[in-house]
Amino acid sequence: MNTDTFAEEDVDMVNLVSRTFRVGLLAMVLGLTVVAVGPGPARAVEVGEPAPAFSLPSTTGADISLSDFRGKKWVLLEFYGADFSPV
Repeated sequence: MNTDTFAEEDVDMVNLVSRTFRVGLLAMVLGLTVVAVGPGPARAVEVGEPAPAFSLPSTTGADISLSDFRGKKWVLLEFYGADFSPV
């Protein structure tokens, strides 16, 4: 091997270390941002108060939005774990 090969390998290693450091730093900054800015505390909905708008995936895979049921007389929302067992 000649000295040019070693120099190229050193440059490649420096680039790899530099990229790895930048990706790690970016991940840390994004993680800290999510923790610092993250969602606010959940607030309970009082009786008689309208529910907040949301949509969730149905058992068939399509999204269902609460607004899809606007104007219906009764809407029952039941939330359960992924294993369908009662709590």
